[in-house]
Amino acid sequence: MDVLATSFSAPTSTAQGYEGLRQQAEELEAVFLNTLVSEMFKGLGKDSENGGDFSTDTWRGMQSEQFAAAIAKTGGVGIADQIMTSLLQAQEQSNPGA
Repeated sequence: MDVLATSFSAPTSTAQGYEGLRQQAEELEAVFLNTLVSEMFKGLGKDSENGGDFSTDTWRGMQSEQFAAAIAKTGGVGIADQIMTSLLQAQEQSNPGA
């Protein structure tokens, strides 16, 4: 069986399909927010308490990922909502008889 076919199989119900799209939209928003939070941390400079070396950069990278994921999961800044609206409109246009 093809790996791609199993990875992208159709959802068994409309609700599962919607939830899957919503989760992917939130993940995309989290990626965008991670970029923003990472840039914010770059402005902080190096911290002498943590050594200001590779470990500080690693810690800040993980911290920015967690902040971004938490922000996206709790409503984010509205990017996931806009993505969902666009996806649902595109789906309705492609299936006018449904």
